[in-house]
Amino acid sequence: MDVYGIVGNPVGHSVSPPMQTAGFADRGIDATYVTFEPAEDEIKQAIDGADALGIAGLNVTIPFKQDVFEIVEPDPLAARIGAVNTVAFPDAGQPQGYNTDAAGVTRSFTHHDVAIDGQDAVVVGAGGAGRAAAFALADAGADVHIANRTVERAESLASEVDGASGGGLDSLDEAVPAADLLVNATSVGMEEDATPVPAALLHDGLAVLDAVYTPRDTRLLRDADAAGATTIQGLWMLLFQGVEAFEIWTDEDAPIEAMDAALRDALE
Repeated sequence: MDVYGIVGNPVGHSVSPPMQTAGFADRGIDATYVTFEPAEDEIKQAIDGADALGIAGLNVTIPFKQDVFEIVEPDPLAARIGAVNTVAFPDAGQPQGYNTDAAGVTRSFTHHDVAIDGQDAVVVGAGGAGRAAAFALADAGADVHIANRTVERAESLASEVDGASGGGLDSLDEAVPAADLLVNATSVGMEEDATPVPAALLHDGLAVLDAVYTPRDTRLLRDADAAGATTIQGLWMLLFQGVEAFEIWTDEDAPIEAMDAALRDALE
């Protein structure tokens, strides 16, 4: 039996175990998926131990995504993003690191029949999720604008992303009405009924993905729906980053419906 897992601290809240377990069961793969919660200063020992014990693959969550990046061999996309959330352990050589948050963004849009290539995209937030979204959308052919509370951080990220621009939150006034795609990559809307984008800027030609998945229908998504925009819940991003990890580990197409059902059941 192969052993997979997720490493984080804390990690007890993770919904990855039921989602990935459902995937393995549906595909008839003899595997189990467990949680690991090392101390924050022991992540290198945890990765080395997993490699030595023959663990087949790991997901990585807060606070270890950047620490693990320094330990494994990142693929080119993860190297540009600067964070790893999925690790594969080859039979020989260094553990390999990937960032599947990027695929979580692009696959969420394509699953909802939303084109990315040639579109104008706005990413709100320049943290880890914002970096993944900006690189993913630019690589898929979108023209990306990054808006962040700290202007310098947005401009710094934009300088790394091909053809991107950056600005403060006030830049949303001009960018969102002209945009085709909008991603909220901040935590605004998770703890309170708030939105990072004024409702008046939203329009019916827009597709809006909110990375926040609890609550499922955030203030931003409700406002976007009222404006006639296409709305995409953060659950889809969560699902598709897990789907991408499953496919990296197993080299098989993931059973999306089974994994989606398990994810939603776990969050009920």
